[in-house]
Amino acid sequence: MPISCTDLAFSWPDDTPVFDGLSFTVGAGRTGLVGVNGSGKSTLLKLLAGVYRPSAGSVVVDGVVGYLPQTLPLGDDLSVAEVLGIDRVLAALLAVESGDVRDEHFTTIGVDWDVEERTRAQLARLGLAEVGFDRRIGTLSGGQVVSLGLAAQLLKEPDVLLLDEPTNNLDADARARLYSVLADWSGCLLVVSHDRELLDRVDRVAEVDHGEVRVFGGNYTEWEAASRAAREAAERTVRDAEQEVKREKREMQQARERAARRASNAARTLDSAGLPRIFAGNMKRRAQESAGRADGTHSARVTGAQARLDEASRAVRDDDKIVLELPETTVPAGRTLFHGERLQARGLFADPGLTLDIRGPERIALVGPNGAGKSTLLRLIKETVPAAYLSQRLDVLDPALSVADSLAAAAPSMPRADRMNLLARFLFRGDRAHLPVSVLSGGELLRATLACVLFAEPAPHLLLLDEPTNNLDLSSVSQLESALTAYRGAFVVVSHDERFLATLGITRRLTLVGGTLR
Repeated sequence: MPISCTDLAFSWPDDTPVFDGLSFTVGAGRTGLVGVNGSGKSTLLKLLAGVYRPSAGSVVVDGVVGYLPQTLPLGDDLSVAEVLGIDRVLAALLAVESGDVRDEHFTTIGVDWDVEERTRAQLARLGLAEVGFDRRIGTLSGGQVVSLGLAAQLLKEPDVLLLDEPTNNLDADARARLYSVLADWSGCLLVVSHDRELLDRVDRVAEVDHGEVRVFGGNYTEWEAASRAAREAAERTVRDAEQEVKREKREMQQARERAARRASNAARTLDSAGLPRIFAGNMKRRAQESAGRADGTHSARVTGAQARLDEASRAVRDDDKIVLELPETTVPAGRTLFHGERLQARGLFADPGLTLDIRGPERIALVGPNGAGKSTLLRLIKETVPAAYLSQRLDVLDPALSVADSLAAAAPSMPRADRMNLLARFLFRGDRAHLPVSVLSGGELLRATLACVLFAEPAPHLLLLDEPTNNLDLSSVSQLESALTAYRGAFVVVSHDERFLATLGITRRLTLVGGTLR
């Protein structure tokens, strides 16, 4: 098997266990790795990629590994060639072509004389044909950066490909190209995703749940149907077990009442019969012993029924879900929250620039292809007016602060008990609330950022949300949909998830393409 884990154990620095004695294998083909936020999917990929080291057990990955993390640790000043890992080879090729034939250049090039052609072909497959090798990362959109990161891994020609949320920030065309690339993949692919369409293209689904990995042979839709059937069966078993417990308790109580009546009747009969006291005592004792044995039998039945109920209850899925209710904010209809004319950034928008008004309580969907400037426009709005801003790159929080301290900085007048209760609703309970932001998974970082952005003081009249469903599990996306539907302020949301946008009651749809806003 290309991937094999045996008795794997891993804990966070605060000794919170993530895995303990985990064993599983992944074979060739495409495997989707699913599970609720915080279940350990990203952590598992990092263990397989060698980013984290297990505290016990073994991890064996056979062959060259390509790993695309959920959040790419790339500086804005890096060049495309540096991200792709070909900058030194390109420089050596240029030197040789210029007549510099020193041995060091040939050593650097090795067998990669065609690296430029191979790289451009790979970039073209992912929709990046027009991106130059000397271009800086800071000038690319979030979706372009994800595609570039994938290209860098594919250029390694890996045997095992580990992808963590590879469709984050990708527009429809970029997603289609990704699906095509992965359809042609002949090695071992393990992909973490909440993208249903991508997961419906895998050969099997591996679910991470309470520190275990269970593998199902089939795609996401088939796995979901099987899981739903299993959950419904487990719930029926729980209901049957509850009825059994009630029935056994009722029969035990009825048996006790019958025994008490018989004992009372026997005592009256003995008294009226005038039997000798010793004989009457023996009969009473035998009746009590018989009643005790019967009571013990019924107690054992109740205990057994309760044990079966407990076992059935453990089999019922109890996935954690965020509980999200946005703070009360009412924006009068027609109030202008933002007015911008001739908006421009690095010549990204067509002359004379963009003009945009946002009035309360509008619900605006900002859509368009990767690289059109949607994130840039949100940042321009944020720099002009007070707004709650969720960055696509999730770089709002200070990595050195804990989750609890981050919320305290955002909402200083909120009582500590209220802050801790709020974080618990975002699934940061107990010691998890005091973890540094720097060690959070992608889903945890998004939840922490949502808590701090949405509940910042004063309560925001305008929300600017850049791909807010990235890294959220499907149940949490549903909670976010409900919260935004009930929100009475204005928001502008950038998303490529049409299912998500369809639930929000969008009142205006703005399409940014070719430097113009329609």
